[in-house]
Amino acid sequence: MKPLIIGDVAIDGNLILAPMAGVTDLPFRLLCKEQGADLIYTEMVSAKGILYNNKNTEELLRVEESERPVALQLFGSDPDIVSEMAKRIEDRNFDILDLNMGCPVPKVVNNGEGSALMKNIPLAARIIEKTVKAIHKPVTVKFRRGFHKGENQAVKLARAAEAAGAAAVAVHGRTREDYYSGRADWEVIAAVKEAVSIPVIGNGDIVSPETAEAMMEETGCDGLMIARGARGNPWIFHQIKTYFETGKKEERPPFSQVAETILRHARMEADWKGEKRGIREMRAHVAWYTAGYPHSSELRRRMNRVETYEELEALLQNYVQFIKI
Repeated sequence: MKPLIIGDVAIDGNLILAPMAGVTDLPFRLLCKEQGADLIYTEMVSAKGILYNNKNTEELLRVEESERPVALQLFGSDPDIVSEMAKRIEDRNFDILDLNMGCPVPKVVNNGEGSALMKNIPLAARIIEKTVKAIHKPVTVKFRRGFHKGENQAVKLARAAEAAGAAAVAVHGRTREDYYSGRADWEVIAAVKEAVSIPVIGNGDIVSPETAEAMMEETGCDGLMIARGARGNPWIFHQIKTYFETGKKEERPPFSQVAETILRHARMEADWKGEKRGIREMRAHVAWYTAGYPHSSELRRRMNRVETYEELEALLQNYVQFIKI
């Protein structure tokens, strides 16, 4: 895997864990780091949440030394607030500040934030420029193909971001109206790569070593950002690296190893957030970890009643014995 340089941050490789709200918390990031993720993104953090000392924001800002290099992702629509909050948190334990201009969630978009900024590129550029001037750490921007279905604003925003001082851009090949449906448009990533001289990170539909290879070949992108392909599958980073280095495709681990990882993940969540909340939040992760296995729908149904680590451990032990894989 080729190294990636973003501003003054040198990264050993170019496999990147995408920011995913409710997914890329500290425990999951650490699991992905162990499997070879070269750059880790946090869940997105509200600039206004920092400004008003929101009680949930502090947890989102925590970064462990062992997971670095880390990009902390900030979102907002007010250039003054975003830049001032970036300056307020700059001394924290992260390496790159990323500005989210691609989130499609209605409550974010309706505030003029996330992908709504693709409809107002002059405002997006002011946010980027003011933030770049406010801090010393490199500033990057993540955005989509456009806002409306069929629209292509990515090249225009990428050029504006570069002119405003962004050190790199990440491009998701879908519009806001696409959400996550349909096939990601990789041609727009290739067009952005042609249009700017800063590093371009490709995002969308990287779910295997083969799709990672295809993304690199078809777009010429500098980095590969993996999102949904990593849910329930932190091994994807190791699989891609092995494939690129040796040409060999590694199979998914046996379910006994998957179960061990689920339990380790659950213990980390419980230690980090408290058992009640941590185990409940594992319900979604368990669904992703077990997708495709025999009778996994029944396992997921039972998981929705699990409240403690011990109950999860017993459920998985019974399931491993039942399916014998």
